[in-house]
Amino acid sequence: MKAKRTSFKDLSFWLSLAVILVSIFLMIGAYLRWFQLRFLIGPFSLGHWLGWIGTLFIMFFTPVYYVLKRRYPKRLKMLITIHVFGNLFAFMLVSIHFAQQVGRPAQFYPDLGTGLALYVVMLILMATGFVHRFQLLRHVGRFSVPHRNRFLHISITLSFYLIVFFHILRNVGVI
Repeated sequence: MKAKRTSFKDLSFWLSLAVILVSIFLMIGAYLRWFQLRFLIGPFSLGHWLGWIGTLFIMFFTPVYYVLKRRYPKRLKMLITIHVFGNLFAFMLVSIHFAQQVGRPAQFYPDLGTGLALYVVMLILMATGFVHRFQLLRHVGRFSVPHRNRFLHISITLSFYLIVFFHILRNVGVI
């Protein structure tokens, strides 16, 4: 029987961790205004565009991934790689946007409402996806069965779609 590779010997684990660490650095930089993201591209700032691009990638690629992995099971490894790294980079873009928003001066501070809820859901999605992909908790308590964490990851995805819907409606002034 072939021994299962541990996550710590997996290059994609270390690359994923590197993307997360770079995301944290960029968030700190956006929050502390090390990077100028306030310039306009069309009617919106770069920070908003980053948030939208990241969110749109997750919104559209997630159902595409679900369909393609069933339709083309022989391409599963490639699809998982795109899913993991695409969503990590999308999360990075959203994180930069979020950090920029909460780093605004007090007189321009945003009403976080649905934005905060959306970011918390995205954090949970990223964390559960990371744990599931690299089987980090396979021997710990309730998470010893990988499908329990997978169930949480998929369930939170529905929350993501609902909150995105209300976040958009709220910020365009419909509700």
